Amino acid sequence: MTAAPPGSFAARHWYRRTALSTLLLPIAWTFSLIAALRRLMYRTGLFPSVRLPVPVVVVGNLTVGGTGKTPLVIWMAKMLRSKGMHPGIVLRGYAGAQRGEREVFAGTGAALVGDEAVLLVERTGCPVWVGANRAAAASALLRSHPLCNVLICDDGLQHYRLARDLEIAVEDERGHGNGRLLPAGPMREPANRPVELTVANVPGDRALPVRNGRVLRMTFVPDQLRWVAGECAGESVGIERLKGMRLHAVAGIGNPARFFSMLDAMGLNATAHAFPDHHAFAPADLELLDSDAILMTEKDAVKCRTFERHDLIAVSVVADPDPELAEFILRVATEATWRDRKESGAPI
Repeated sequence: MTAAPPGSFAARHWYRRTALSTLLLPIAWTFSLIAALRRLMYRTGLFPSVRLPVPVVVVGNLTVGGTGKTPLVIWMAKMLRSKGMHPGIVLRGYAGAQRGEREVFAGTGAALVGDEAVLLVERTGCPVWVGANRAAAASALLRSHPLCNVLICDDGLQHYRLARDLEIAVEDERGHGNGRLLPAGPMREPANRPVELTVANVPGDRALPVRNGRVLRMTFVPDQLRWVAGECAGESVGIERLKGMRLHAVAGIGNPARFFSMLDAMGLNATAHAFPDHHAFAPADLELLDSDAILMTEKDAVKCRTFERHDLIAVSVVADPDPELAEFILRVATEATWRDRKESGAPI
């Protein structure tokens, strides 16, 4: 199986040191300086941050590219609900046409709010709002859902305008790539940028990376296979039914190799086709003449539901993090709740 879009810039330059990535270092140094100054402005209060009346947990990356944030956020929201809390989720709504702040519902189109937002609201049942200004989106969510008592911000590590009680950086087996900042490497911020908690999405047979702050492991477990469109949309598909079929797999995510490797481990021998992250799939992308069925991620599937196809199958995954992660998050949320209530003068 192929691991990344052939000839992609990331595959060629971000995950190893090349002549071009070295040539781009002066731009990367400028980017690093701007990022450091911006962070300093918020830390010193020259740029104001918005402190909300509920605990805020930010899940993000120090690098560009998918590392597994969305499944982790889904797990986190379900975990908090199981503990009697009422979480809400805010995110940018990347690749969506929406401008300003907007609530997302199960029937909202992915082209409007982005694939991740639709998947999050469907998988969690929690209130979900999108907006480039996460602080404004979070405030709107709290006004619309006053019972919400904890917020999860998906991909908001660099959105300092929203004050947070816990930062979680997610990384996968690619680590920090060549360690260089954009555009010479995949780093949004320097690798030594302090983070309270790193969740490493790596197999159990690999050593955990050494990072600033605490490091916990997370793996993905295949969940269900479901038809994407047609009269059987939403119905489950047994793996045995697919054995012997001519299978293809498509993935428009940050790390398509992870999805393809998972299919291999499931015993599904499929011809792989990697697309850019958040690719806006069109019917022509799936015209694979020798195919009996096409496997895809849930994020990709939400963009293909209107296609008149009866051979598309979404493969869902669930995050399986270290049990200590739930304890860590709950402790931070509880402490932040007590602090907020004390500062507001509410009964404790």
